[in-house]
Amino acid sequence: MSTEIRVPTLGESVTEATVATWFKKLGDQVAVDEMLCELETDKVTVEVPSPVAGTISEIVAPEGTTVNADALLAQISEGEVATAPATSTAAPKVAVEAVNVMVPTLGESVSEATVAIWYKQPGDTVARDEMLCELETDKVSVEVPAPAAGVLGQILAPQGSTVQAGGELAIIGGTVSVDSAAVLEINKPELSKDVEDAPSAKKLMAERGLDRTKLVATGKDGRIMKEDVQKVLVAAPTSPTDTVPRAAVLVDDAAREERVKMTRLRQTIARRLKDSQNTAAMLTTYNEVDMTEVMALRNEYKDLFLKKHGVKLGFMSFFTVACCHALREVPEVNSEIDGTDIVYKNFVHMGIAAGTPTGLVVPVIREADSMSFAEIEGAIAEKGARARDGKLSMAEMQGGTFTISNGGVYGSLMSSPILNPPQSGILGMHKIQDRPMALNGQVVIRPMMYLALSYDHRVVDGKGAVTFLVRVKEALEDPRRLLMDL
Repeated sequence: MSTEIRVPTLGESVTEATVATWFKKLGDQVAVDEMLCELETDKVTVEVPSPVAGTISEIVAPEGTTVNADALLAQISEGEVATAPATSTAAPKVAVEAVNVMVPTLGESVSEATVAIWYKQPGDTVARDEMLCELETDKVSVEVPAPAAGVLGQILAPQGSTVQAGGELAIIGGTVSVDSAAVLEINKPELSKDVEDAPSAKKLMAERGLDRTKLVATGKDGRIMKEDVQKVLVAAPTSPTDTVPRAAVLVDDAAREERVKMTRLRQTIARRLKDSQNTAAMLTTYNEVDMTEVMALRNEYKDLFLKKHGVKLGFMSFFTVACCHALREVPEVNSEIDGTDIVYKNFVHMGIAAGTPTGLVVPVIREADSMSFAEIEGAIAEKGARARDGKLSMAEMQGGTFTISNGGVYGSLMSSPILNPPQSGILGMHKIQDRPMALNGQVVIRPMMYLALSYDHRVVDGKGAVTFLVRVKEALEDPRRLLMDL
């Protein structure tokens, strides 16, 4: 008879945990109430006891796995004596030609990545081209498909590990057991003979500078648990004027904090933006544009536009065309500095900044200056969807010569965008807001938008920056100027 070991109730508002440590391994005999493993949530550490006596016949969630409440952790065969997996007759081994799963090409100038998540575990059957894992570089996420069908025999690079381009991730096939439990045992590293304290306890001891030898361990085999550390902190002396023990406050604060490692994408965004500030002589000039004519033109033709071209007519195509028009007149805004040279771009590869769940990315629309409104709208829609799904390739985010960033979609009324190096200019769009304006001696309500042009003052003078922004404003307030090339 087999008994399922499941994740216990984790507490109010806590829905998942991480398997921190297995005290037992596959094939071990266990007694009733003997501790099997330890789970860590963002608030507490939970030990999972055995409800029955027997032998561990399967470990479903190895160390490091994230599990939901009531998820299956393991199976215990009651009253059975364990048989070593290597000689077990219950799960015959099959010799299959081993296939290495390699880190794919990550893109130009990208040499390493972090293993973000494994979709499969050792012992799982995989089909050819089925997704095995996802890698995260400092720019994009890369999914790794199975190069062949078979059984995933061994994971060489677990979640969180850093891998080099061309490195090995896993092995499909080889001499593997059809039984997932046996394969997991083959690949699972031996438990350390040294006592490992609970990760949450080690973290808290390091933060508070506590000596491990001064603590009383209540965990199995002398393990220090988080609660052991908290008891010492709560008992710490306080000043006579304290109404609440300082140590207790510290413990409460620590329990409510959440520390999350920055993704590679977020690290790169932070580094590139700071490099931009440190390198360029960045300055921002502002103007405002009356959106009446653009909005009227869009409302008049949006249905016909959608029917003919199959894409919606938005505002971004108007701004893209207006910027391309202005860049022809003020080419230094469409240039970059290379050492002591200024490189003028006689084309426009327009970057359109897009917010995604993982951070800001800037897909590039190539040859935007030679595209129609419909082609621009189609490209923006397609690349925006790929950006949100994390499917953009490295090539699609490189080579931009100018960038447009639309903070207005989030409600921003005014901002100073940061340059996207090595570009020399970026246009910031903002929220369209009805405001009273003086027009021909009368106060009228108009849909107005603030525009901001941040530029590299090393290569763009104030006159050029202001001229560029004025040309964009003129083109949007009278779109007929674009047809006349005025």
